[in-house]
Amino acid sequence: MTLPEFSSEWKTGLSLAWSGYIAVLSIWIVLQKRAPVSTMSWILSLALLPFAGFVIYYFLGPQRLKKQRLKRLRSRAGELAGADLALLREAAEKAPASLRQMAALGTAACGLPVSSATSVELLSGGARTFDSIFKAIRGARDHVHLEYYIFEPDQIGTLLRDLLVAKAAEGVTVRLLVDALGSKRLGNKFLAPLLAAGGQVAFFHDTRIGRRLRPVTNYRTHRKIVVCDGSIGFTGGVNITDEEDPRTRRDAYHDVHVRIEGSAVRWLQTTFLEDWAYTTGKSPNDGQRGLPQLLPHLAPDAEAGEIPVQIVTSGPDTTLEPIHRMQVAAINASTQRAWLTTPYFVPGEPALMALTSAALRGVDVRLLLPRRSDSLIVSAAARSYYGELIAAGVKVWEYKARMLHSKTLVVDDNCAMAGTANFDNRSFRLNFEVMAVVYGPALAGPLADQFRTDLRSAVAVRANRQQRFLVRLGDATARLFSPLL
Repeated sequence: MTLPEFSSEWKTGLSLAWSGYIAVLSIWIVLQKRAPVSTMSWILSLALLPFAGFVIYYFLGPQRLKKQRLKRLRSRAGELAGADLALLREAAEKAPASLRQMAALGTAACGLPVSSATSVELLSGGARTFDSIFKAIRGARDHVHLEYYIFEPDQIGTLLRDLLVAKAAEGVTVRLLVDALGSKRLGNKFLAPLLAAGGQVAFFHDTRIGRRLRPVTNYRTHRKIVVCDGSIGFTGGVNITDEEDPRTRRDAYHDVHVRIEGSAVRWLQTTFLEDWAYTTGKSPNDGQRGLPQLLPHLAPDAEAGEIPVQIVTSGPDTTLEPIHRMQVAAINASTQRAWLTTPYFVPGEPALMALTSAALRGVDVRLLLPRRSDSLIVSAAARSYYGELIAAGVKVWEYKARMLHSKTLVVDDNCAMAGTANFDNRSFRLNFEVMAVVYGPALAGPLADQFRTDLRSAVAVRANRQQRFLVRLGDATARLFSPLL
């Protein structure tokens, strides 16, 4: 008699505890006011994990972050932008209204205005990228700032560290900011020579438990930024790792980077310094007084160029998703072509609608993705979108030579984007990303040529392609987790 009564009470208690758990978790997630699909995905996914779901959401669930803007530095850079604006005014008057609106959108969403560059160079491949970065660092006389998601203590990483050690020994200020998760292999022994030479190193979002009241494990800096003396800057998809260097590995990632020279570099500088201040809690003058006296070194006078460039940043410190908005706006504004290259393709509804709508109205929409990816679930989710994309007229290719890691978009002949953001929810909402938007043909032409070259190593995805049932089921299942990827 006792056993059935105990069993019944135990089941009732468990049912109440389960209901309470679901209610608390649901209220917590709903109050985040995220997209309905994402909210429901989190609730349904975590409801299947008794109580462990609470821990998962605590560590990996969305949360709001705040970063301080360096108003003095932004003000200084803005004051110096007067010459840019005067030079670009004539070009703006000739530019399509859609591009002027895009520029205004970028400024409103992330606070960084259109600037200019005297030169913009597309760097294809890790070897060419590393050579160009090393050359710029060797020529630096005042400071070298670097921010990376992945910095490996391998062959290329060691060469770069040794170069930074040499520059620090010369009296050049060296600041290295790396992501604590992406660069977790960087240890004290590897960094000791750089620190001993006077270099400064910081780790973005320490992953150790107890470092914050609520961990920020899921929020990484995915940015790749190099700034030399405030006048030469780099950004793009190339990390510091032998996996990106074909001279070391035959299977190195295929990737691109951009070298920028001129006043637009001030905004890459601003982005880095704000990330540095956020991570270290120190202002650019390392906590000392006299910040205005140092600003000319950080944002020096630079010759205004004829190439309009806008640096766009995004991250979980804003709900506006600036890079997402800019890419969707560019695709919606396209009249001739929209060629997108990305290693991870998990589009939200607005991005998917923009791609298919552009194709339906006759725009040449092309999508280049890797056949082999380092994320099986993301690749499966991407394949689940092929059918509706192709049905709308989007041409889809899979790059088969190596792992494709480029993140670029070419729209018509007058707009090109290259940076660190993948075309997925993680890049649009969770990671700290940066992208260079170049208006006019300066980057659009070279990127279009690079796209055509890459197609030679790709295969077109057929509309009537045959897939085994289990593969189709796996792709469709992975798509269910798209809002969480």
